[in-house]
Amino acid sequence: MRIQVISSFLYIILTVSILFSALPSLAQSITNADSLSKNTFGWNQEEKEFGFAHFDEVFKTRDVTKGKKVHKLPQGRAIAAFSKGGQKEKELDAFITAQKVAGILILQDGKIRLERYALGFSDAERWTSQSVAKSVTSTLLGAAIKDGFIKGIDDYVTKYIPDLKGSAYDKVTIRNLLTMTTGVKWTENYTDPNSDIVKFYMQPVDSGIDETISYMRHLPSEAEPGKKWVYKTGETHLLGALVSAATGKTLSEYLSLKIWAPYGMESKATWNIGRTSQEFAGCCLQMKLRDFGRFGQFILDGARINGKSIVPDDWLQLATQTQVKLWPGWGYGFQWWTLSDGTFRALGIHGQMIHLDPARHLVVVLNSAWPEAESFKRQTTVDNFLKSVNKEIDKERDDLKSSAGF
Repeated sequence: MRIQVISSFLYIILTVSILFSALPSLAQSITNADSLSKNTFGWNQEEKEFGFAHFDEVFKTRDVTKGKKVHKLPQGRAIAAFSKGGQKEKELDAFITAQKVAGILILQDGKIRLERYALGFSDAERWTSQSVAKSVTSTLLGAAIKDGFIKGIDDYVTKYIPDLKGSAYDKVTIRNLLTMTTGVKWTENYTDPNSDIVKFYMQPVDSGIDETISYMRHLPSEAEPGKKWVYKTGETHLLGALVSAATGKTLSEYLSLKIWAPYGMESKATWNIGRTSQEFAGCCLQMKLRDFGRFGQFILDGARINGKSIVPDDWLQLATQTQVKLWPGWGYGFQWWTLSDGTFRALGIHGQMIHLDPARHLVVVLNSAWPEAESFKRQTTVDNFLKSVNKEIDKERDDLKSSAGF
């Protein structure tokens, strides 16, 4: 996802304006995922609300298996202002309704402080991540370095994907892919049939070549690597192909091995796969709301399992700090969006978010079905809601200090 310039792929492009954004859920009238088009250009609001909760019934996916144990998320003290009868109860209700929120989860210190479901969605279902998956892929690349499958991020991409030799990726490093500064020309305009993001999923695949590599190796260069930032979903797909090539495992297998099973996710996840059976690493990893929260908590706690980090010691510091400055207050790390206040986010179109606030020990997850793929107005509303949450968390802290005599 981008702010103003957000990623997607063909299946999830939205080109029509929806007039029902303030109405209650329409999804209950759809009962069969087979009735949905495989091309979501025309998905209306009803279809989005149902389809985002049933993505793995609409599209071909691969399972990410869970383990035997479950990482518990204890129930913490509810945030009083947002609870029933609280000063901000109506504010929360209005936010959920207007923003077409299907699920919201707030964790603090690993405990659930707020959890709500809407739009007919429930804790028994999985919601699609959209581009939130990019941050998961980045973490898997870090794990592959820690495991010794990849030497480092300054290796050339062609070392691991030889089918890219002779293309514009000859002098591109893994670091360039992670920060989307490859200098390879790419257009991500969802309403233009000639845009790369559209053609990617329709172009014939070269014989014997992975779908992603087949398309990306024909793109021209427009700048020196490291000099120009352009958001490219296709290049996160390339990162996924690179991790699979280096590890000898599918992304789903490696995710299960490194995080899903050992950390203790409560349910399997599913990951969309393309025509050559490679996961779309830049999109569409379906999981339960609480498992989105668990992934956020896993990152907030240093990507540790049984006390040991699955990524190199400096990985998360580099991944979640600004590597490329964008617009005021915003930057880009290793497939994470960074903010000047020290927080960082995994973002996906139509309002998907994992917001991490290390200073407050907070994880905030949103599963949404925005009528629009991208909306500056809606993003601003989300930012204002997070400020409201922060205000209540800070007030609790100040009241605790005051009562303790500090």
